[in-house]
Amino acid sequence: MHTLTVTAKGQVTFRQSLLKHLGVRPGDPIEVEQMPDGQLAVRAANSGDWAQFFGCLQNGNAEVVSIDAMNEAISEGWAGTP
Repeated sequence: MHTLTVTAKGQVTFRQSLLKHLGVRPGDPIEVEQMPDGQLAVRAANSGDWAQFFGCLQNGNAEVVSIDAMNEAISEGWAGTP
């Protein structure tokens, strides 16, 4: 368990290990949910939408590979051939 200190401005700084555990980096949003008995649940906010994610896999310099070529590479991988 980690103990954090509240500043005079009411702010809390999370340790790097906690931020790494959440998978967030500086500038990323986090969500805090109020739970019963004075507890809080903290998690990485689900930022972005499908349209933003879809473009992340696109590489303008990559060679286009056919489905047949992909299936062949998969078959070779399972067979253990390079």
